[in-house]
Amino acid sequence: MRAELTIELKTVAGRGVLAATILGAGMSFLDSTVVNVATRQIGLDFHASFAALQWVLNSYMLTLASLILLGGSLGDRLGRRRIYLIGVIWFASASILCAVSWNIESLIAARALQGVGGALLTPGSLAIISAAFVQRDRAAAVGVWSGLTGVSSAFGPILGGWLVQDVSWRWAFAINAPLAVAVVILGLRYVPESRAEHLAKHLDIVGTVLVCLGLGGLTYGLIHAGAGWDSTAVVSVVGGAAIFVVFVRHEARTPGPLVPLDLFKNRTFTGTNIMTFFTYGALGALFTVLVLHLQIVAGYGAFAAGISTLPITLALLILSRRSGALASRIGPRPQLIGGPLVAAVGMALMLRIDQTHNSYLLDVLPAVTVFGIGMAILVAPLTATVMAAAPSDEVGIASGVNNAVARAASLLAVAILPGLGGLHGENYRIPEDMLHGFRVVTVCCVLLLLISAAVVALTVSGTPLASRSVPATGGTDGGGVADFGDATA
Repeated sequence: MRAELTIELKTVAGRGVLAATILGAGMSFLDSTVVNVATRQIGLDFHASFAALQWVLNSYMLTLASLILLGGSLGDRLGRRRIYLIGVIWFASASILCAVSWNIESLIAARALQGVGGALLTPGSLAIISAAFVQRDRAAAVGVWSGLTGVSSAFGPILGGWLVQDVSWRWAFAINAPLAVAVVILGLRYVPESRAEHLAKHLDIVGTVLVCLGLGGLTYGLIHAGAGWDSTAVVSVVGGAAIFVVFVRHEARTPGPLVPLDLFKNRTFTGTNIMTFFTYGALGALFTVLVLHLQIVAGYGAFAAGISTLPITLALLILSRRSGALASRIGPRPQLIGGPLVAAVGMALMLRIDQTHNSYLLDVLPAVTVFGIGMAILVAPLTATVMAAAPSDEVGIASGVNNAVARAASLLAVAILPGLGGLHGENYRIPEDMLHGFRVVTVCCVLLLLISAAVVALTVSGTPLASRSVPATGGTDGGGVADFGDATA
């Protein structure tokens, strides 16, 4: 269906399409950053254990990571606008359930439903832009989308901190409802329907179920193991791993697989996805404990803790484009090695933060700034390298695979690393225990970043990206390439 490729960026319809896609994607990015700030107050209100707080974060990530590839496929086959708007409505409805949750169990269930909505709307946002705009305006539209959704990620901790500290954490979820109404109105008025007519109608439902069961088993077992490895933890982890073995065998045999295994025959694609796994795992675990650490150990309020990480997002907004341009000239390898190393230095500086070393200017700001610069060095080249490593007719699914890898990595890291730091039950409320747990998790995250740099050194060539073919594509069939917002969800 190509008739829809007539919208120009500067027209009223073009602005309407951009507004609908930016508000929808921004809603999910905003929600992810707000929830991180709210976890401590949620724990206090519901007398929740650390494992329960892990599930508040991971129930969302579990359904999102499991279903995001299917969500992209549904949009490409059944209509991108249709699936996108269904996702927006679903996400907002689940957000209302989060806002009115009466105990920690109901909040966890509502967060899982939120992840389903996120899996439907997240791939559709960029896919709609790619399909709706004329070729000459597509890159500019994506640039506007990236910049303004980045602003929503930056605004999230500020808004979340204010709502949690001065209003209620429940409004951090309820605020999604009016945003969703605006998205639906704009979507119905301005967004043309589009689908990829050439795709087979087959959907890999079995593969999707296997991913969900495998990730669910691993996540449950690893969180349960935080209080000690018993038979339940062992059976869950072994069972989850076994299901993934079945998943790989299934993908190798089924027509129209969820994850085409042939993609991993490319050394660069495999290497960058392994790097993505370790890097975004480190990010997910760090952000889970950092905001709690600032509140419980350093004595920050919710607003101060939320705004303290703002330099990270600002560094990405200011430097990512320049980093991507540099990679086009010199090749991505130096930045994909140097970025994790600089980010690891920033993480190491965070180890200094405690009850006495809690000055924002002297202790927190230098650490988050160095960390943000490291992330700005690596994010854009990583995105471009993943896209360039895939065949032209599989760019969309390759980007979706990378997105899913990032989210699964965060899911698993949040499940396992806090337990290694001894954070379980309600001991995270004790400053000494929280300090120990934060330091152990941070050291583990530093090691993950060092491993990611080593993987790149062994797998990625120094060929300039400008010499590679990165064609535009109207379909996503799974979602966009991982970005920084993925890790903070």
